Amino acid sequence: MNRSLKLVTISIFAWGVGEGMFLLFQPIYLLKLGADPIWIGAVLGGMGFMTTIAQIPSGYLSDRFGMRPIMWISWIWGTLAAWFMALSNSLPLFVVGLLLYGLTGSVMAPMNAYITAMRGKWSAERALTFTSAAYHLGTVIGPTLGGFLGQKYDLKLLYLIAAILFIISTALILGIKKPSIEIHHDPGSSSEIIHNRIFLRLVTLGFITIFFMLFAQSLTPIYLETTHQLNLQEIGLLGTIGSFGNVALALAAGSLPARIGFLIGIPATLLFPLLLWQGKNFSMFGAAYFFFGGYRLSRSMLLALTRKFVASKNLGFAYGVMETANGLALILAPALSGLVYNQNQNAMFIISIVGLFIIFIVNLFVLPSNPGRSV
Repeated sequence: MNRSLKLVTISIFAWGVGEGMFLLFQPIYLLKLGADPIWIGAVLGGMGFMTTIAQIPSGYLSDRFGMRPIMWISWIWGTLAAWFMALSNSLPLFVVGLLLYGLTGSVMAPMNAYITAMRGKWSAERALTFTSAAYHLGTVIGPTLGGFLGQKYDLKLLYLIAAILFIISTALILGIKKPSIEIHHDPGSSSEIIHNRIFLRLVTLGFITIFFMLFAQSLTPIYLETTHQLNLQEIGLLGTIGSFGNVALALAAGSLPARIGFLIGIPATLLFPLLLWQGKNFSMFGAAYFFFGGYRLSRSMLLALTRKFVASKNLGFAYGVMETANGLALILAPALSGLVYNQNQNAMFIISIVGLFIIFIVNLFVLPSNPGRSV
């Protein structure tokens, strides 16, 4: 692992600690600020919208001007948005800060392209899952620390501490070097993204899969607090268990072929809504959060699989398109689950279970296999 990839890994670990402190408690904090479940779903969907609209431009700009400058801008923007949230004292101002923070999701396309380009002798699967594991190792610490501080003091404090950690993360990312251009061994195979049918199939399957993976996730903290009377420390511990699941599944399956890793993540994630729906105790809730690590595994593997069908010169744009599709799922899932949750809490879990089961069967037969030659 070269110095720049080490800096990226440490930086996103620090970001994971900070983001992990507040992200899990975001629905609860919005509830305390006066929002109802429908509005919470809409706000979280709005955050997903902000992430989505930035993905393709970010990917395109990273192909044109380089991945590193876009990463720098995203890190600085995210830090400023975190300070805006931390200093906000009302629901409207906090929502503005949250929406601005959503734009930091634009870093995914250039960051993943950068990691792929700087991977050295590692496979794309290994590099992407390793750095993803570093982020989630950070979120192992964040939720437990956030739950403790939120329970003892106030949830607002979590945003202040996170904003400080983001400054450290940004300082690290500013030290990365410009990557050399990766050589593409077959430049004519899939250079036109829009006309690449295999890539478009991946985008469609990825969107549907991610949608059902996220459907029950957004409002689960509220469900656990209001229905099962879990306190903030207990919910924070669940977040830590979930982060352990992210790390464990990413490291265990990181060396597998991308297609297999993506498929494995679906039934693992299906256990999340199933165990929450049927669960009656903390152990079952903990198991649910652990297996939600399948979502992150599938998302990383989807990007690694994308690379096999896209030319290197178009990789940033392709990742941008893929993350835009994932962002659309992030918009629709919480917004629609908020409507469902307001009518019937259990229906939120049932829809996720049925949807994941069906899309798993579809993916088994339709998801593209690895190409016969290296790209």
